[in-house]
Amino acid sequence: MGQLFSDAVHDGLLPKSPLSRRTAPKAGKQRPYVATTAQVWALHDAMPAGLKPAVLLGAFAGLRVAEAVALRVTDVDWMRGIITPAIQYPDTELKTEESKSPIAIPQSLSLELSKNHTKWGSNTLVTNEWGRGLSPYRLEHYFREARAKVKGLPDGFRFHDLRHFYASLLISKGLDVKVVQKCLRHSSAKTTLDTYGHMWPDKEESARAAVADVFKARQGSIGNAANG
Repeated sequence: MGQLFSDAVHDGLLPKSPLSRRTAPKAGKQRPYVATTAQVWALHDAMPAGLKPAVLLGAFAGLRVAEAVALRVTDVDWMRGIITPAIQYPDTELKTEESKSPIAIPQSLSLELSKNHTKWGSNTLVTNEWGRGLSPYRLEHYFREARAKVKGLPDGFRFHDLRHFYASLLISKGLDVKVVQKCLRHSSAKTTLDTYGHMWPDKEESARAAVADVFKARQGSIGNAANG
């Protein structure tokens, strides 16, 4: 029976034998879309006032959507510029110690994040138009509306993709994988490399140049000795 089906596949009568145990190879993991800095600011400006801090938390601190809407004023050390996530929506403790790692932010970001809280006196940094907290679902709803107003962003661009922007920003500034891992609060450097390894500059050319420099110095010293 197996041979009959194999012959039928060979003759083009069947696309695949129903008796075959072979499975299709896994599709390659699609690389995340990384927004430009201009697109991030356009998203920020297109969001309702109370939700602007969410974009800042995603793009410049790497918070996930459930972490961003749950971030409390008390989770931020405003003087030292440190965010320490502790819970996610609705009020659940973060699962891993890595997720609770502190995130250093500049004073300029602290000032921007404080504006909404100062206006409403709310317990959370991200609020709706009435100064109240909201769910990840509602945030994503407003995010999709804002996304539609930003030129060049794909339809599938999600709040989580702001985290990819944050990673690319850190890498572009020359931070190594361990530092980026810590900032993203990944449990291992492997996770960081699997997702963002393609963003680091090509090290092969650097290695080639390093060896070339040694040979160049060697040739120079030989030439100097011959002339002497």
